[in-house]
Amino acid sequence: MADTTTTPNSVAKTTTATGVTASTGSTTGKTVIDDTVVSKVAGIAAREVNGVHSLGNGAARAIGALRDAIGQQNHSQGVKVEVGEKQVAADITIVAEYPVPLQEVAEGVRSSVARALERIVGMEVAEVNVTVQDVFIPGDDEDDDDKKESRVA
Repeated sequence: MADTTTTPNSVAKTTTATGVTASTGSTTGKTVIDDTVVSKVAGIAAREVNGVHSLGNGAARAIGALRDAIGQQNHSQGVKVEVGEKQVAADITIVAEYPVPLQEVAEGVRSSVARALERIVGMEVAEVNVTVQDVFIPGDDEDDDDKKESRVA
């Protein structure tokens, strides 16, 4: 979990990835950002990249399809994060759309996730690893059973 602590009679200061220091006032307290929140931020950022069809491996996508059917979405599907005191690392598993250049999609995911984690979570990103698990080919998931001729009369 990421946390920030402020002490009495001091001004909490947060240094962003760009090196800008922002004062947050003199109120004391502790902010804790749970790992699941960090995972969701990374998952949402990864899905926004053109060429990403979905996130997660086959089993996770099957469970995700069931969740979508009942109106729930798991934004952290296909995302694993390791959160330290000052840094975060993320592993993202994607399914890319065919015929997008896979290296470009992976780099886009890396950039988008790093940017979102730095801006929204406020932590330095140590690394973002991208695994292309599969390639989505339009038409592969369509149900062709109705179009086939019956073998029996």
